[in-house]
Amino acid sequence: MNREKTNPQLTSLIQELKVLSNKENVKLWKRIARDLEKSTRRYPSVNLWKVDKNTKENETALIPGKVLSSGDINKKITIAALNFSKQAKDKINKKGKAITIKELIKENPKGSKVRIIA
Repeated sequence: MNREKTNPQLTSLIQELKVLSNKENVKLWKRIARDLEKSTRRYPSVNLWKVDKNTKENETALIPGKVLSSGDINKKITIAALNFSKQAKDKINKKGKAITIKELIKENPKGSKVRIIA
């Protein structure tokens, strides 16, 4: 059973990702839109240690779900996600930068140097 999303901000973000994907010819945005169309129960929850382990300095990590606070960030990175726990956001902003997916697509419409972590 496929249910329609009821969160207007989320449906707007999904539509924006699809439009940008076609406009800029970037498959990354279409992939993220597909991930966000899934049931919210299937959204990934990723801890900071996993993000730190799977990224390089000055890279952008994209999480189509929620970032949790277990672990630390030991390099300067940008993390874009649908949601952050308060503790995770505080830890990220000490060393790097925590932004929303909407902010990421405005800052980096081509999706360069972005790594999906799920």
